Amino acid sequence: MLDLELRHISKRFGDHTAVDDVSLRVSKGEFACLVGPSGCGKTTTLRLIAGFDSVDSGSLLLDGVDIAGVPAHKRGIGVVFQSYALFPHKTIAENIGFGLKMRGRPRAEIDEAVRKALELVRLGRLGDRLPRQLSGGQQQRVALARALAFQPRLLLMDEPLSNLDAQLREEMRDEIKRVQREVGTTTVFVTHDQAEALAMADRVAVMSAGRLLQYDTPEAVYEKPTDRTVGRFIGKVNTLTGVVIGITDGIAELRTEEGLALRARCPDAAPGDSLTLMVRFERLGLSSERPNADNVVESKVERRTYLGESIEYVCRANGALLRATVPNRAAGPQFAVGDVAFIGWRMADAMAFAA
Repeated sequence: MLDLELRHISKRFGDHTAVDDVSLRVSKGEFACLVGPSGCGKTTTLRLIAGFDSVDSGSLLLDGVDIAGVPAHKRGIGVVFQSYALFPHKTIAENIGFGLKMRGRPRAEIDEAVRKALELVRLGRLGDRLPRQLSGGQQQRVALARALAFQPRLLLMDEPLSNLDAQLREEMRDEIKRVQREVGTTTVFVTHDQAEALAMADRVAVMSAGRLLQYDTPEAVYEKPTDRTVGRFIGKVNTLTGVVIGITDGIAELRTEEGLALRARCPDAAPGDSLTLMVRFERLGLSSERPNADNVVESKVERRTYLGESIEYVCRANGALLRATVPNRAAGPQFAVGDVAFIGWRMADAMAFAA
């Protein structure tokens, strides 16, 4: 049986529709990420699941039972907030055990649950400390332990890593995923960071303007976006728009606004159609000689950005700006600003959408 199901959920605040007819399913033990830009409705969707806001229409089911009218404290859901929301005057152990204490659990049961939760998040010896005595990453672990201590049916996390620096955020990302797999709690995680969503999720829900655009595995969302909005938001893409001038065996010949002649696999296109091509930065190859590729354009390097593990080049081809990210290898090609570079890519690496 499915653990969580949203059926045509909508929520309005005055004239603004924050969540617009959203339907999705999260199976038992799955880790699902809601991702999208600010104001897309992801946090409101999480609040509807938690019971902090009420749905205007639609059904919200846990284990097949509609809980849309059930108060938040009776839903059996654990929540980890962006701000951690720890009690500053209580010890770590008291913070973790607070929910169990409010549920009237026996002292011995609380102590055992706190001990297990501290071990789970690798803070076993810090139960007597106060939150101010811990680092940001440790406080985040406490918030996670508190949410899991009473063994919730569902765990909700609202951008819990946004207050951490880049390195610690990556470490905590791995730690949260480890804990979730070990416990097996069904989890819904909200983030605006696409890298977090791709790295952590079993399935990713991409939202925009209150609507769910695509809900699929990270690989499918990245490799096969269903529309241009998903393609632009997930990953970094070059966008080229052109008109189809011919079709041969499902391959469209098109000419872009800048005059580039390109080929794209688009069996549904017809001569005269406008197409938008998206090619991710890392799928473009740069070479000093014309490569053997489905699409090749000659360009001039306008900008070179050293990123450590990779180098990003901004090149101009007939007025079109193309960005390519190439691995930083000693034996790899190196270009300076002003150099001529041939850019090539396969048709399989381009995503074509009706413009």
